Amino acid sequence: PTSQSSIKGCTDVFCCILFILAILGYFAVGILAWSQGDPRKVIYPTDSRGQFCGQAGTPLEKKPLLFYFNILKCASPLTLLEFQCPTTQLCVESCPTKHMTLLKAYLNKGEQEYYKQFCKEGILRDGLCPSMLMSSKPFTRRCLPALSTMKGGVVVIGNETIFDNGEGEKVNATDFLDASKKSNVVVEARQVAMRIFEDYTVSWYWILIGLVIAMVVSLIFIVLLRYLAGIMIWIMIVMVILVIGYGIFHCAMEYRNLKGEPGSDVTIRDLGLQTDFSVYLQIRQTWLAFMIILSIVEVVVILLLIFLRKRVLIAIALIKEASRAVGHVMSSLLYPLLTFALLALVIAYWAITAVFLSTSNEQVYKVFNTTECEYSRDTCKPETFNTTNITAQCPDAECLFAFYGGETYYHKYLIMFQFYNVFLFFWCANFVTALGQVTLAGAFASYYWAFKKPDDIPANPICSSLGRALRYHTGSLAFGSLILSLVQVIRVLLEYLDQKLKAAQNRFAKFLLSCLKCCFWCLEKFIKFLNRNAYIMVAIYGKSFCTSARDAFFLLMRNIIRVAVLDKVTDFLLFLGKLLIVGIVGICSFFFFSGRIKAVEQTAPSLNYYWVPILTVVVGSYLIAHGFFSVYAMCVDTLFLCFLEDLERNDGTAERPYFMSQNLLTILKKSNEDQAKTVD
Repeated sequence: PTSQSSIKGCTDVFCCILFILAILGYFAVGILAWSQGDPRKVIYPTDSRGQFCGQAGTPLEKKPLLFYFNILKCASPLTLLEFQCPTTQLCVESCPTKHMTLLKAYLNKGEQEYYKQFCKEGILRDGLCPSMLMSSKPFTRRCLPALSTMKGGVVVIGNETIFDNGEGEKVNATDFLDASKKSNVVVEARQVAMRIFEDYTVSWYWILIGLVIAMVVSLIFIVLLRYLAGIMIWIMIVMVILVIGYGIFHCAMEYRNLKGEPGSDVTIRDLGLQTDFSVYLQIRQTWLAFMIILSIVEVVVILLLIFLRKRVLIAIALIKEASRAVGHVMSSLLYPLLTFALLALVIAYWAITAVFLSTSNEQVYKVFNTTECEYSRDTCKPETFNTTNITAQCPDAECLFAFYGGETYYHKYLIMFQFYNVFLFFWCANFVTALGQVTLAGAFASYYWAFKKPDDIPANPICSSLGRALRYHTGSLAFGSLILSLVQVIRVLLEYLDQKLKAAQNRFAKFLLSCLKCCFWCLEKFIKFLNRNAYIMVAIYGKSFCTSARDAFFLLMRNIIRVAVLDKVTDFLLFLGKLLIVGIVGICSFFFFSGRIKAVEQTAPSLNYYWVPILTVVVGSYLIAHGFFSVYAMCVDTLFLCFLEDLERNDGTAERPYFMSQNLLTILKKSNEDQAKTVD
C-alpha cells in the first residue's frame, strides 16, 4: 500500500447519490419549516388566535398574561414537541385569584363580572368560558396554578387539594403539577438562559484563558507521551495492581473486624433478597466473597502481564511510533477544529429546523352547535364566521377553537418532517465524524507506508487525504454512517417507548424493552468499532465499505490477543490523560470562579451562577483533550492495522521488506535483509 493506493475510483456510488438526495430533501424541509414556523411562539405567549399577549399597538397591549382554559391538557407529551397546549388560550390583565366554576358564576350574579374577564369576547356562556377557575400566579407571563406543598409533601392550591372541574368531576391538585411543568418548560429555560448569558458576558475572557491552559496541558501531555510512553504505561499497570491489592487488604480487615459481631455469621442465602443493600455489608460472607473475587482478578492481571509482556511491549512501541507520526503530521492536531465546526453547523441546523417545525401549527376552529346542522364540526374562521350563511341556517352555531395543528398536507405530515429532521441529524453528524476518521487514517497511513520516513511522506498529508476522501469515498462514508444512524434512531424510539410504558404494569413488556435497549446499545458500540476500522481500510486500499469492513474484521480476528491488549492499554492511558487535564483545569477554575483564592478574590467576576463558567471550562477542556487524544487514538489504530498488514504481507526480504520502524522490528525479533533500507 502507498499513499496513492486509495485512488482506484469512486466507491459505493449509489449511497453517495442517496446521501446527496437526502441532503437536498433536508434543505427543502428546512426551507418549508422556516416559511411556516414562527419561533416567537416559543418565547412569547400567544392566544388561540395567534396574537401575542401584551404586544404594543394592539388591543392586547394591556393584557400581558396568558390564561389556559384547561391547564390539564398541557400534561400531554405532545406539548413539549409542539410548544403549545391543545386548549383554548386567552390574553388577560391578571390571573384568577380564587376557585370558581362556571355553574356557580351563573347562580351568583355578583361573581359574573369577575368570571367574564376570563371568557372569550367577555360573554358568560358555555363554550366561551372555562369550566373552572383556580387560584393562579403569573409566571413568565403565563397564569399557572399557585401550587404549594404542605407538611407531608401534600400538593395544594390555595389550601385545597380537591377541585370541582365544573363538569361534575373531582380533580386532584397533583394533576396540575405535571401540566404546569410541561406548559412552561421552554419559558423557564429562557429565564435561566438570560442569567447564564449575563454570566458569559462578564467571564468570557477568563473562560478563554482556561481553555488555552487546557490546550497547553494537552500538548505537554502528548509531548511527554512521546518520550515517556513506556514509563507512564508501567506506572499505570503498577497502580492498578496496588489498587486491587489495597482492596483485598481492606476486605480482609472488614472480614476480621466483623468476627464476633451479632448477626455477622448469617449467610447470604439465609438473608435472602433485601432492598437495603447496606445490610449485606454487615455480614462476614459478603467481605469474604469480595476478597476472593479481587484476589482472582489480581492473579489474572499478574498472569496476563507475565504471559503477554511481549504484547505490552508492542503496544508501548506502537504508542511511541504514533507520537512520531503525530510529530511529522502536526496539522492533524488542528483537524478536530474542522470536525467541531462541521458538527456545530449540523447541530445548529437541526435545532433551528426543529423549532420552526414545532411552531408551524395553526389554530384550528370548528363549528359547534347543540341542534342538528350540516356544517357541524366543519372548519371555520372566527373573523368571517358571522358574515357566512352558517349562522342563518344554524342560529346556535358558534366558531370555537378546537385544537392546534392544521388540515393541510404539510400539517398532517408534520410529525414525519420532525422524524426526518432527527434522522438526517444523526446521518449528517455520523458522516462528519466518519470524514474526520478517514482523513486522519489516510494521513497516518501515508506515514507508515513511507519507506524512508519522513522523506517519502506527502507534503500536506491531511489536505491530500481529505481531498481523496471527498472525491472518491463519499459513498462509503455515507454507507457506514447510514447503518450507524439507523441503529441510533431505533434506540431513540426504544427510549420513547420506555417513557410511555413507565406507568404501565406489564412487566413482560418492560423486560422485553430493556432487553432490546441493551441489545441495540451493544450493536451500536460494535458498529462504531467496525466502522472505525473499515474507514482505515478504505483510506489505505480505496475499496468499498463492505469489502473494507470485512477485511478489517477478519484481520483483527486473526490478531485478537494483540487487539485486546493494545486497545485496552491505549484507551486507559488516553482516558487517564483526559481525566488529568480536565481535573487540573476544573479544580483551578473552581477555586478561581468561586472566590476561594484570596489572592485573586477581587479579580474574579461577580456571577449569578458561578458554576456556569466552571462547567463551560470543564466541558471545553474535555472537548479539547478529546480532540487531541482522538487524533492520537486514530493514529494508534491506523498504525496498528498497517502493522498487522505489514506482518502478513511482507517477510523482510529484499522483494518484500517490512515498513515498520526499527524499534518494532527489534521487539518482534525481525529484520530486513537489506539493513541499509530499514528505517529507525
